[in-house]
Amino acid sequence: MSIHGIFPIDKWDFKSESILKDLPSEDFALLTAHKTEQLYSKGEIVFREAAYPAGIFYIVEGKVKKYKVDNEGREHIIYVANPGELIGYHAILAEDRYPDSASALEKSRIAFIPKEDFLNTLQQSAVLSKRLLKTLSHEFAVLTNGISVIAQKPARERLALQLIVLREKYKVNFQPGMPVEINISRDDLASIAGTARENAVRILTEFKEAGIVETKGRKIIVLDVNQLIHIANYK
Repeated sequence: MSIHGIFPIDKWDFKSESILKDLPSEDFALLTAHKTEQLYSKGEIVFREAAYPAGIFYIVEGKVKKYKVDNEGREHIIYVANPGELIGYHAILAEDRYPDSASALEKSRIAFIPKEDFLNTLQQSAVLSKRLLKTLSHEFAVLTNGISVIAQKPARERLALQLIVLREKYKVNFQPGMPVEINISRDDLASIAGTARENAVRILTEFKEAGIVETKGRKIIVLDVNQLIHIANYK
């Protein structure tokens, strides 16, 4: 089922795929003049926190997690990016190093666009400039939502909320009534929800026993998204 109208999914999605959608042909040609593509294996690093950016990345196929690593070496996932989305442009716009790291959640094909081409196109394209500004503003709101949830909600509600968001991200050729398989490790799920792995597994088991989800190995199938929305208790 679609959750639009019963859950504000737009408040949890960066939507950077809209940046290049239907970009004027001359702007797109300028941006992609020296584009290259690379296949990434699951877990392979796309870029590392504190490295200097050489360009931006466009996800053609697959999924990428953006994350930070704390002083104890634990990952904290900030966002999961889908095909069509851009990553890595924040550091270039800020003229700074990457503020986080990115790696492939699954086998992915990712295009690299050199920094010079990105900045040149940005200078010449009013459409691209306007879309980036709008996207950055929206991303700030999404991150603010995430911070408030981590600070205020218990782990059970956080996990339910993130399963709702992940369900949307893992939809492929979706039709009403179709099950959606979320293919994610328990470590990554715990990181996204901001809790310990053991806690995430325990809560997931509770959801499974209640008939809300089904599991097949590392895959999670949401059977009752309405129940997750109720548990998430997000207004």
